[in-house]
Amino acid sequence: MWIRLRRRLNEVYNCFKPLKDGFIGHKWLCTSPCVAECVPALPTASRLTVEQAVKLWTGHFQQRGVSEPHLSSQYIIAHLLGAKTLEGIGQDRLAEFLTQEQTEQTWELCTRRLTRMPVQYVIEEWDFRDLTLKMRPPVFIPRPETEELVGLVLTDLQMKQGTGLSEETSFRCLEVGCGSGAISLSLLKSLPQLRAIALDKNKDAVDLTRENSHSLGFQDRLEVHHMDVMRDANIIVSMCSPVSALVSNPPYLFSEDMTSLEPEILRFEDHAALDGGKDGMQVIRHILTLAPKLLSNDGRVYLEVDPRHPHLIQQWVEESKCINIERPIHILSVPYRPRFCILQKKEYNGTLKTGAV
Repeated sequence: MWIRLRRRLNEVYNCFKPLKDGFIGHKWLCTSPCVAECVPALPTASRLTVEQAVKLWTGHFQQRGVSEPHLSSQYIIAHLLGAKTLEGIGQDRLAEFLTQEQTEQTWELCTRRLTRMPVQYVIEEWDFRDLTLKMRPPVFIPRPETEELVGLVLTDLQMKQGTGLSEETSFRCLEVGCGSGAISLSLLKSLPQLRAIALDKNKDAVDLTRENSHSLGFQDRLEVHHMDVMRDANIIVSMCSPVSALVSNPPYLFSEDMTSLEPEILRFEDHAALDGGKDGMQVIRHILTLAPKLLSNDGRVYLEVDPRHPHLIQQWVEESKCINIERPIHILSVPYRPRFCILQKKEYNGTLKTGAV
């Protein structure tokens, strides 16, 4: 048993040898000392219960500075037992002994977490709203804030669907920077009449969105394209317009903030999906420039942004005379932190003007 496990662990170690570039193919490589040095000793005589395994790995995660050590061990071991959380397997099973195969899998996956690989990549899936999405590096992991963004979009599109205004544009939305497809797929699940187009400049993200689309049964209602909003603007306009909604969680971090990110993010997630340039607005400006050409009348742009951005967006749209925004939308769970901007297209007397909500 342990010889086979050691062999499998060695395969894991080989995936995380130090490398200057940090990324090859689908493997983000650990730049810390060899993780093999901090792997806990394998039990040789006694077997571990589920509860003991969680406690053991929580302790080792704490010793190595892994964030959320208890949750990490819980998520990984619950996943191996076929549940989302330990609560989902029931109190009685916590005292059950892990099988030989479960023990091997626990050591393998928890060793990956020791490298600071995010839990979402370790277990290769994550829940977003009411969907379970496949996940793998370096595709950007959807955050809870983005669930709030989807809720805002859904509220508006449900109202538009009820008024019949969506019929002119066949009720379509466009997602720029789709990552795993979380936003588009959530909207499609909640709105059976909706059709969506999703774009990303990262081929890994495009492939993963297509995979998630097929596994969830939305492939007939979702178009996925490998395109860059900054380089393929004309093609995007000709292919995608008009749409009722343009939704994006673009790269919006200020470049100077990238170095302060947690190792889980710096080592494993696609930096291009995070770094928005000097002021975090590089991609946002391109999206807002294209928006009037892409949106139907009264169509809206929905953006997740940095709390510092509403003022910068206000200033930019006033200077560009492209889109005007009067106020940001505040995330309800974090009062007074503007995280979302919603902008609406207006057209009067043949002249393109824009309002805000």
